[in-house]
Amino acid sequence: MGAEEFLPDQPTIDRMRAAAADCKGCDLWRAATQTVFGEGSDHAVLMLVGEQPGDREDIEGKPFVGPAGRVLDTALESAGIPRAQVYLTNAVKHFRWVRRGKRRLHEKPNSQQVRACRPWLEAEVKAVKPRLMVLLGATAAQAVLGPTFRVTRDRGKVLETPLGIAGLATVHPSSILRSPDDESRDQAMDAFVRDLKVAAGFVG
Repeated sequence: MGAEEFLPDQPTIDRMRAAAADCKGCDLWRAATQTVFGEGSDHAVLMLVGEQPGDREDIEGKPFVGPAGRVLDTALESAGIPRAQVYLTNAVKHFRWVRRGKRRLHEKPNSQQVRACRPWLEAEVKAVKPRLMVLLGATAAQAVLGPTFRVTRDRGKVLETPLGIAGLATVHPSSILRSPDDESRDQAMDAFVRDLKVAAGFVG
């Protein structure tokens, strides 16, 4: 089980996006509306990697268009990073969810699903050739840096990754939405923006 067999020959971003639409490398395609592949500049110096699509992303077929995406947009603007100049993707390309009444609630992908989807991420890195990957949240960071990596311990630091390019781990913007009050939300946002500014400074 895995995405390898679905990778196209000469894997450009456009060819991969088309091929990924039929990916059945793990079981998540069964309940998802569609594959949500990465998008943005395919020559971006910054690649931002999240966990998986959410409900809005699953419906619209684009990454980071829901509430967490709006937080990310605000943070990128505050850090002086034009969204049009980055490449946005996820460690897992299908939405994993559980139903609660009429709502579809996010459910964290398991290690097998992350591993099955890894060939897409590796191929995206090879195609885009970013100078830095910003890993948003624990799932994305551990997908690239290994299961023992802790964002709380090493966030905001530029590190080498097994994919041959630098990486910087920070929180997922959805965690800022879960802050219990305005003060803690503002503090979390400020810390997130600081991490993004480190990323912006690294790529110059």
